[in-house]
Amino acid sequence: FAHWHQHINGVQTTPYMADWLSNRASLTARLIAHSQQFRVERLYQGRAMCLQDEFAEIGLARPQQVTEREVLLRCDDVAVVYAHTIVPLTANAQEWPLFASLGNRSLGTTLFNDPLVQRGQLQYARLGWTHPLMRRIQKSGLIDYRPFLLARRSVFKRHGAKLLVTEVFLPTIQDLR
Repeated sequence: FAHWHQHINGVQTTPYMADWLSNRASLTARLIAHSQQFRVERLYQGRAMCLQDEFAEIGLARPQQVTEREVLLRCDDVAVVYAHTIVPLTANAQEWPLFASLGNRSLGTTLFNDPLVQRGQLQYARLGWTHPLMRRIQKSGLIDYRPFLLARRSVFKRHGAKLLVTEVFLPTIQDLR
């Protein structure tokens, strides 16, 4: 599993990538501004076992079943970010009203437009090829072998309920200028 850092310097990256990783504004809004056409491609949404490095972040005592959502964020039809979100199975529609029915809509837009949502601290990691999210990205055929990809994550809270969003930046993010 990954070593998550509290500070961007922990992942030793370029100023360009540090800016993408550490920006606390809506990633969706930023990607829209950097492309002619932005879209969300939902890969999966449903029950799944949460990862070893995730369960504690959303207040679970051990790895267990959660509701998981996996999407690709595409700018001009090029996948630039792989996003992975988990919420406890106990989360209900009052806590996260639109989560179950997002489809191919942006979770980020929903989160950043809801005044009840609070974003926690950003954490940063270099995900190596043994990390489960990296294996999923590799299986999708999106990228050739890379020793690691940069990722960030943060917990969002609403009515005390937690939701964890992990965003893995694909090499194509470098092409957005």
